[in-house]
Amino acid sequence: MKPMTRSEELRRAIAQEAARIMSEHGIDDYLLAKRKAAERLGATDSALLPKNTEIEAALVEYQRLFAADSHSRSLKEQRRAALIAMQLLQEFEPRLVGPVLSGTATQYADVDLHLFADRAEAVMLKLLDRGIRHELAERRVKMFTDRTVNLPAVRFEAGEHVIDATVFPCDGIRQAPFSPVDGRPMRRAGATELQSLIDEDCDIST
Repeated sequence: MKPMTRSEELRRAIAQEAARIMSEHGIDDYLLAKRKAAERLGATDSALLPKNTEIEAALVEYQRLFAADSHSRSLKEQRRAALIAMQLLQEFEPRLVGPVLSGTATQYADVDLHLFADRAEAVMLKLLDRGIRHELAERRVKMFTDRTVNLPAVRFEAGEHVIDATVFPCDGIRQAPFSPVDGRPMRRAGATELQSLIDEDCDIST
């Protein structure tokens, strides 16, 4: 195997440090994490900053080596909270996305959902009807290669976990936005697929 150059070693070190920061401090912003990591390692050349996919790979490795048991427990709890929220909001065809789906979520991560409705108010009325306190927010989503759009979102709690649900138009279910990690269309999972993931986790643990 060809030995790594000094710049490659530093790039890898930045990715590993960024992964540690994300895991231990609950930062979910890849750019912020890599900048903090570069600063701590004294790297001033932006060309040395790793790609988000490199940091994600380092995060998976960090969780496997240093937090396997606690990460497994917290991920199961986050996925169960996601399923509860999705069952509550089933009329809006909820989909789980992001780190809780991919398995890289830290214990501090929100549970990210995509909902589909003609009006965000319909989701809010559903939560009000169930007596669930929530707040309205806005999310910037990259739906096109050259621009982003702003969409409404609602935040509420399911057990001890925060649900962050972005509300897309009904036809938004046909096109997933681009992932901030790899730039590809985001993976989305419905309740049935999520239940299968939870069942698989239970089978592995037993």
